[in-house]
Amino acid sequence: MTPVFKFDGIYTPVITPYFLDDTVNWDALADMIDYLIEKGVHGIISGGSTGENYTQTIEERLEIARFTKERINGRVPLVIGTGAWLPAESITLAKGAKDMGADALLLASPPYSVPTDRENALNALAIDKAADLPIMLYNYPHRTGTMMGEEFIDRVGRSRNFCGIKESSGDINRVHLLARDYPHIQMGCGMDDQALEFFAWGAPFWVCGGSNFLPEEHVALYNACVVENDFAKGRKIMSAMLPLMHVLEQGGKFIQTIKYGVTVNGIDAEHVRAPLKSLNKDDKRALEQVMKVLKRTIADIVKEG
Repeated sequence: MTPVFKFDGIYTPVITPYFLDDTVNWDALADMIDYLIEKGVHGIISGGSTGENYTQTIEERLEIARFTKERINGRVPLVIGTGAWLPAESITLAKGAKDMGADALLLASPPYSVPTDRENALNALAIDKAADLPIMLYNYPHRTGTMMGEEFIDRVGRSRNFCGIKESSGDINRVHLLARDYPHIQMGCGMDDQALEFFAWGAPFWVCGGSNFLPEEHVALYNACVVENDFAKGRKIMSAMLPLMHVLEQGGKFIQTIKYGVTVNGIDAEHVRAPLKSLNKDDKRALEQVMKVLKRTIADIVKEG
């Protein structure tokens, strides 16, 4: 089955820059979008958890998505997240995405309710019906409490719109399952420290929060593994990136770390909405050091060819 949309490359779940009073810093968001496209990312996701969607109303999410769509202006595809507590809210987001001309949806399991595969699939199919857009599934059971199992994939696979899956379970056996049994659904990396393994198993895309502030380095790994099929080079780049993965995942400070990385690059984005708090001085220094070494090391690897 030929997918209705191909998710190829680096897809950045873009952050939402805020002022200290929690209002959106639209100028900084515009700068972020331009920066990501200039540095070579292949697509942008609005309304993901990295964008702090869990702190935003549905109206805010749609406003941010519309702004992002207008700023992108057709330069790269736009994927809009539909993850929400209430199915009706997910459908509202999906319809809004359709109305504004988005390219695709990002569809996660509803959190906390822990639906069965059948219930989860019926919910996903209702969102699909509401928008009739290409869909990137988002399997992240550690956050949602629900694994998108084989029955779920079999059921949603009856619609051609389900053409990609961001796999974030952390279970390498899921990579094998998706690659072997569901080749018609593009498998994308959603676990940053497993990116090399995903690419080795044929994943054509990577959704990576770290590409908000290190886009060129993430694109370099994609190019080495997918475009050039040079896994010796890919291993070198991945080895250089592993300290970053460690910093991003330690202590539950993923979003705060990404937003500080963006700030180090010159776009003011450090502030996060409650309940999260910005990084302390030690965490900031650790990230700055990792960024410095990583950039230099990967630039040398790419230069070597």
